[in-house]
Amino acid sequence: MKQLLTALYRFARELLRVLYRGLRQVLRGHGHLVGVLLLGIGIPWLIFVNVAEDIWEDGGFIGDQPILEWLHARQSPGLDQLALAFTQAGGTTIMSLVSLGIGGLLLWRGRGAAVWFFALSVGGAMALNVAAKLLFGRPRPALWESIAPEKFYSFPSGHAMGSAALAAALAFLVWHTRWRWPVVIVGTLFALGVGLSRMYLGVHFPSDVLAGWFCSVGWVASLHIVFSPDLAQLRTWWRQAKSRVSSW
Repeated sequence: MKQLLTALYRFARELLRVLYRGLRQVLRGHGHLVGVLLLGIGIPWLIFVNVAEDIWEDGGFIGDQPILEWLHARQSPGLDQLALAFTQAGGTTIMSLVSLGIGGLLLWRGRGAAVWFFALSVGGAMALNVAAKLLFGRPRPALWESIAPEKFYSFPSGHAMGSAALAAALAFLVWHTRWRWPVVIVGTLFALGVGLSRMYLGVHFPSDVLAGWFCSVGWVASLHIVFSPDLAQLRTWWRQAKSRVSSW
């Protein structure tokens, strides 16, 4: 019995070693693509689906109401103004103007593909948001009278989705330039500020905001793959996988 277990262990170890070497050979030079597939598409969409499932089956997270009550207990005039500023910055008017400005700049510089990518990133995120709101029909929180009330459905947060889509799209557009990390940092802080402001104002549950952030990241990262040369590499991997499966 001991010899059998030893033989199985050696076989499994050797199999894992072969698989690891093969995986390293296949993925060599494609770290960016693997990172986008895992961190930009796989994990965000998985989180969004899990949150959406909780909303559909249970009506939300257990911690939705306690988090809102905790934020409301720390209300102050200064935080009110800060939350209103972030909410206005992430609202339809300002976001539309900023998006048109960025799209116009890209068009002026002759970056047609980038214009399409940016327009589909932001515009597509908003279309997904409206579709999800109509599908889930989740009511807004009604724990206190908000200083910035809203009437449309709650899930997912449109402000969170719009700000995250804008930040993610810009990050992908400048990823290979020296502006990469400044844009990532500023964009992340902006999206976080907008999302937190919606919870502070009591017009969104935390699960609304969380789903909005990750839905937009997953959507924009998926579009990035479609518009990048990495799509050809994915097709190559797919053909190789099919040929190996058929050879079995």
